Amino acid sequence: MNAEPVSAGLVTAAPSAVGRRFPPVAELAIGSLALVVIGGILMASYVPRRPPLGVPAVLTAVSAALVLTSVFLLSRLQPFAWSRFFLVFRWALLAYVISAGMIGFAFVRDHTRGAPLALVAVMLVIFALDVPVIIAFTVARYSSPPHSPD
Repeated sequence: MNAEPVSAGLVTAAPSAVGRRFPPVAELAIGSLALVVIGGILMASYVPRRPPLGVPAVLTAVSAALVLTSVFLLSRLQPFAWSRFFLVFRWALLAYVISAGMIGFAFVRDHTRGAPLALVAVMLVIFALDVPVIIAFTVARYSSPPHSPD
């Protein structure tokens, strides 16, 4: 009986991808995600009352600064598996926009209005961007970048 293996060999990342040092894109995005989740929990703990906005607003501002720094560092990477990054990013973004929309709907359904709802919306936008960036960066960093013509 002639059996064919499932794969011809082990699939491994290119040596240059494994040994290469990358900026802390994922770490910054994870920090941003943690801050926005903490802010969201603080906001949710006051529903249906009006929450104090000081601490959640500061957490959101720091979270936004971290995610912007992460995206800036990501944009400067060369060479990088950008096609793989955007392939993963698009699908993850779709999933997390749906999740963020459902969370936002829960706040609207609980009669959150005005500035608290606006702050929650900003937090949800950051949440919906953070996770896809983390997932896509992690996948793309271990993918082989396209070869440059010699």
